[in-house]
Amino acid sequence: MKFSCDKAVLSAAVSNVSRAVTTRTALQALEGILIRAEGDTLTLTGYDLELGITTVIPAAVSEEGSIILGARLFGEMIRKLEGGEVFVASDDKLLTEIRGGGAEFTILGMDAADYPELPGLGDAESLTLPQHALKSMIEQTQFAISQNDTKPVHTGSLFDVMPDSVTVVSVDGYRMAVRRELCDTGLETRFVVPGKTLAEIAKLLSDEPAGEGEPEKTASIQVSRQYILTTIGSYSLVSRLLDGEFLDYQAAIPQGYTTQVTVSTRELIAAVDRASLIISDRLRSPLRLRFEEDSLRITCTTSLGKAYDEVPCHIEGNALEMGFNNKYVLDALRAADCDEICLQISGPLSPMKLVPPEGDSFLFLVLPVRLKTEQ
Repeated sequence: MKFSCDKAVLSAAVSNVSRAVTTRTALQALEGILIRAEGDTLTLTGYDLELGITTVIPAAVSEEGSIILGARLFGEMIRKLEGGEVFVASDDKLLTEIRGGGAEFTILGMDAADYPELPGLGDAESLTLPQHALKSMIEQTQFAISQNDTKPVHTGSLFDVMPDSVTVVSVDGYRMAVRRELCDTGLETRFVVPGKTLAEIAKLLSDEPAGEGEPEKTASIQVSRQYILTTIGSYSLVSRLLDGEFLDYQAAIPQGYTTQVTVSTRELIAAVDRASLIISDRLRSPLRLRFEEDSLRITCTTSLGKAYDEVPCHIEGNALEMGFNNKYVLDALRAADCDEICLQISGPLSPMKLVPPEGDSFLFLVLPVRLKTEQ
């Protein structure tokens, strides 16, 4: 195998597919990247038996072939080479020469035949979404994905696909995030994608809507009973889906409210962030939020001291005081993409809903903490 290609293009491709490479495996081939040189392209693949990432880049191929090269070492070599072009050549004994600028490395590769085959999807349903919309849906729900595998299905996000919309839902037992996007899918299906897969998909997606006269950048999704294949530009990501009964999220959303608070998202984030300065993993204490007289008053007490802050707001309904985990409130507020946010509450022990002032593009639910009576 012999080829040359642009250093920056190859370095970016190696970096991206390496995110699916595992370093903890009994199968040494999975610690490497599978490289296939055919025609005028290189195909690079990383795979950890759960997630596979493949991309195709242009190359000047003088001798076709394939090999597995250690992902970490190969990536570092390419990144640190000088010059704009990289030359790679492998012989029958898998010795691989890598040249660029005045530098040259020789490393031992692995037989491409040892690399496991990525799963095929078989019969699959397909949908296409704008990249910026899919990225927004993932990023606005990612914070509520469970990090606890006591219920493995909640370590991913539910995609509830209807003919006219896609709803993404994450839940971890203390909070829930729901993000809905209107789009013409022509499908009705539900599936749960692992959180790790969604994080890698989001990194490859563009967050820019199409400009005037420009075509929309889209992501293609194919779903079978066990797997999902996402195609983004020159990248393809295949992943196993999660099995299990996901929470009935619609039944979990409280209906109605007795108090609604409209407040500046940025000002509330800043105030909660300031009050959190006296909270740490070792010194945990709930934030007390007091809603009354068009003011949101935030207090917290730990052994480090006391914090007080207040934010102007518009309150409709009953005054009340509630306690919350500061991180859960901050995560939800930071995921909101609007200047103002509405907090809807039915009582001091009921979940707090965070919704946009208009529309229903997202809904975040945060469970309160029972407050002890202050001495």
